[in-house]
Amino acid sequence: MGVHVDLPALGGIGDRGQKFRPRGINCCWAQSSFGCRRLGPTYVFATPVLGGQASISLFNAAGHVDAGISATLTGPMGAAISGTKTDERTTFADVFWQGALKWNQGVHNTMIYATGNIQSGTYDPTRLANLGFGWVAVDGGAGYTYFDQKTGHEFSAVAGLTYNFINPDIQYQNGIDFHLDWGASQFLSKNFQVGLAGYFFQQLTGDSGLGAKLGPFKTRVTGIGPQVGFIFPVAQGYQGYLNLKGYKDLAVENRPEGWTAWVTLAISPAPPSEAPPMTPMIRK
Repeated sequence: MGVHVDLPALGGIGDRGQKFRPRGINCCWAQSSFGCRRLGPTYVFATPVLGGQASISLFNAAGHVDAGISATLTGPMGAAISGTKTDERTTFADVFWQGALKWNQGVHNTMIYATGNIQSGTYDPTRLANLGFGWVAVDGGAGYTYFDQKTGHEFSAVAGLTYNFINPDIQYQNGIDFHLDWGASQFLSKNFQVGLAGYFFQQLTGDSGLGAKLGPFKTRVTGIGPQVGFIFPVAQGYQGYLNLKGYKDLAVENRPEGWTAWVTLAISPAPPSEAPPMTPMIRK
């Protein structure tokens, strides 16, 4: 059994203007920032499943989030009404589950996964600052990692689709989205790696429901930035893996633009050999 402690922090700070011309609304800016810590166990099955290694995980997160929005409504005669609203609070996110199945063939590693959320009840439809979704989402996909212990070359990519159920409080349903996370690095020693990481997010179908006043409102974003990783001993038979990533948002459409930093700490059984273990696949 491995215990993984993920610490997503310093994320989502941005400032963006977006015009909604069909309804005469000019959204001057929307801004949000958050910092949270996610903690949960991962159980790895000792018995192979379909020739691979199966695992299940359960996570929860807590943190502080603040958000703000400023909008101007312009009428048909040119009259305008403006308003600003801000909100902040410390709260819990939803509970997240994940099941994965991984296979290894030398330097080639493949995996499939399914994940989703269980609503924690902390979502408040009357507030801007929420860590809870307010709806149930399920996600599935596959990943690939190339890792050569002799050369230290590593490359990982995970792609998936997310289906969002409707938010019953505001009658809003997000569309189906595609996401791709990738990372490339070089081990400079058996315990230290440096490289780049990035992601691509594209909403495939439009938003819907009675609350979708802005129509389909499809979103898109690309991010890229540096990463660094460290492997270190923890106790007899166990090791730790610390990874730091930073992303800058690019090519943003219909969502706040900013930056995100992730700190991931994973504690797991040490491999039998002294060779560095395969870097964990990117976690969404």
